[in-house]
This record gives sequence, structure tokens and C-alpha cells, in this order.
Amino acid sequence: MVWWKYWQSKKQPRGFVLALGGGGGRGLAHLGVLQVLEEHGLKPDAIVGTSIGALFGAIYALEPDAAVLKSRVLSFLNSNELGSLQLPDFADNDDTNHNWLSRLAAVARQSVWFTRAARGIAVADVNYLVKLADVLCNGRNFSDITIPLYITAVTFPCGECHIFSKGDLSRSIAASMAIPGVFNPLEINGEHYVDGALSSELPAKEARMIAKSGQLVVAVNVGARPSEIDKPQHVIGMLDWANSVKALYLRQYKKEFADILIEPLVGFRQWNDFSNPEQEIERGRLAALEKMPKLIALMHE
Repeated sequence: MVWWKYWQSKKQPRGFVLALGGGGGRGLAHLGVLQVLEEHGLKPDAIVGTSIGALFGAIYALEPDAAVLKSRVLSFLNSNELGSLQLPDFADNDDTNHNWLSRLAAVARQSVWFTRAARGIAVADVNYLVKLADVLCNGRNFSDITIPLYITAVTFPCGECHIFSKGDLSRSIAASMAIPGVFNPLEINGEHYVDGALSSELPAKEARMIAKSGQLVVAVNVGARPSEIDKPQHVIGMLDWANSVKALYLRQYKKEFADILIEPLVGFRQWNDFSNPEQEIERGRLAALEKMPKLIALMHE
């Protein structure tokens, strides 16, 4: 009996596959989660990323250092690069907080977006996402990664889930981030792809498929619930609300495939809001710290 206890104490801890979900600016919480994992001496055996989770997961997979990842992302957010893409904002404006000129400018901007929406299937160029991914990943590719990386996307128009694990890294990331209606589908090897969040906003099931026997699945959910206060005031707002409800229930299904679920308190922050990165990172840290005792216990079972 003594030798059995001795052997158990010498067993290697179980590894884990990390699933990083989509959520735009809310995904900054992933950086906090990775910081906490590192502080506890834990690195994933593989990473599965969707949308913003694919981007941050790729940067980390190339250079597994949470401090480097945070520095690179914050430097980018503080540069002029992000501002070069005018993302559509259909939120209703509070007249009490703007003068008449600001309100007029807001109406004009929305008119432009609505015109683009009526004449095509997208309002922004997906090649911006390719450039963004290329810059943040220093032009490197799947062959340069240190941690195995899997990126989800959805085929267009068939709507099937696809997982990239080789080839052009920047284009794979951009495909996973190409939100339908905002960005046009991205062509890769003759096929077209859009945002992986349509099928795998929380890619826990995909991580379970990739995990080897005995490996855990740790999933980070940065999806937001529909707000009880902000009711849609136009058709596009209503469609966005409907999509958020569907995404909420899809995430609930995917959660069942995770051994450890980390859910930062991201609130109702919009996907295109990157205005408070430190706050989102801290939310990720707090949520991850709460789950560390359970994760460490499971890894040593």
C-alpha cells in the first residue's frame, strides 16, 4: 500500500486543453486568465480559439508569455491602428449627453452604415482583420507555434464548422473573426469563411474533441447576456438582440463539455468596445483565481 501512495505522489499532473471563446472587447479577459495560469505554473497542452479568442490564443501559442501578450495587445490598442477601422455602431444616442452637432454627426454616420448594409452583405473590409492578425502575430505562421493551436470558423454559405490547424495563420484568425454583416466572408484555398462564433462562440466541444485521454478541458466564456435595459430601437438592433439570445443558449450547451468553466464578469459590454482593457483583464484574473483550487485538484487526481 505504501508503494501505491508513493507512485501516486510521483504521477505527472493531467494536462488540459484551453478553449478561448469569442466576444470582441470582452475577450481581453483572456489575458487575465492566461496571467493567472502562468502564475500557478500551468500552461495548456493545446489551445482552441474562436474569434478574439483565436487572435489572443494565437499570439500566446507563438510565444507563451502572458506579459508579452498583454504588452503587445495594449500597445496595439494605444496605437492608431485600431482607429483606422470604423466599426459600425447602431447604439441609440442619449441626447442629453451630446450637443446638436454631435447628434447630427451620429445620425449621419448611421445613415452611411445603413446605406452600406442595404447595398451589400458587409460594411467593413475583412482584409483589415488579416492585417491586424499579421501585425500582432509578427507575420508568423502555424509552423512557428509553440503550443498546438486550433482555430474555429464557419464555411460560407454552407454553415459548417471548420477547424484550422495549419496553413496561413493570419487568414485563419481573420476568418474566425469575420462577423457576418460587418465583414465580408474571407476566401482561403477556394473556400469562404466567417466568424467561428456562429457555431462555437465557446469552443469547449471542439476542445473536448481535440483533448487526449485524461486531459481536461478548461473553457473561458466571455459572452454577454442581452441587457434588460437597452431595448432595440430599429431593425438591425432587433436582429442583433435575436442573435445574442441564440448565442446565449448555444454557450449553455457548449459549457457542458468543459471540466473547468471560467466566466469573467463581462457584463453587457458591446463586442466593439475596447475602451477599458485593464478592467477586462482584471475581470479575467479574478475569475481565473476563483477556479484555480478546483483546476489544480482535478489535475492531480
